[in-house]
Amino acid sequence: MNIRLDKLLADSGFGTRSDVKQLVRSGSVSVNGAICKDSGLKIDTDKDNVEVRGKQVDFSEFEYYMLYKPAGIITASRDKKEKTVLDLIESKKRRDLFPVGRLDRDTEGLLLITNDGELSHKLLSPGKHVDKKYIVFITGNPPEDIAEQFKNGVDIGDEKPTKPAILKTYNNIDSLKNTYGETILSDYALECIQNAESDISIYDITITEGRYHEIKRMFEAVDCKVIYLMRYSMGNLTLDPTLNPGNYTKIHRDFIN
Repeated sequence: MNIRLDKLLADSGFGTRSDVKQLVRSGSVSVNGAICKDSGLKIDTDKDNVEVRGKQVDFSEFEYYMLYKPAGIITASRDKKEKTVLDLIESKKRRDLFPVGRLDRDTEGLLLITNDGELSHKLLSPGKHVDKKYIVFITGNPPEDIAEQFKNGVDIGDEKPTKPAILKTYNNIDSLKNTYGETILSDYALECIQNAESDISIYDITITEGRYHEIKRMFEAVDCKVIYLMRYSMGNLTLDPTLNPGNYTKIHRDFIN
């Protein structure tokens, strides 16, 4: 692709447009072995070699990271006061990355970080009906027909009931581990279990929407309270079981399709 030199450098993490213009004027940037002071020069990313202070710039139009979001971190691109999920991606090169969708502060699990707007729309658009799968711990006394209620849609106070959700019940923690492996429960998950004020019920829930606090509100509608929520799948993307909360791995677009 063809791109202006200043945009290439800015997108590659060398600062704002103003920062990289100054960088170019200082003579720190070379194109194909020759010093370049024209920040508006058109670069062919497939052919031209760009270096900053002698180090090659590896330009990527899109980046994709699978993050195991830990509890306590906000899902945002940036925040003046709090640490965000983008702050966890230390190896990022582009400055235009964003989280695809949102996980609440206390929700853990799979979060895709990218700058691919087309893919984000594909995964989040209500019309695409992309499955989002979660493990959820609740307290309270769920009705015997809770799976049927969720399948038919739940009134959570919005204009329309929720779209059908698939609910699967786990009898205990061991049955959950037998399905997903010993590492499925984070330290935070175990802490939530220990701090539960009453017996917990364990579910696997699949939804296709992304309404505000949707799962929590669905369980509240049947007089139950969510004490732990973890997303492990979104579309064809499944959380890498080797990742721990706060860890991430770079992935390829083909891995998501």
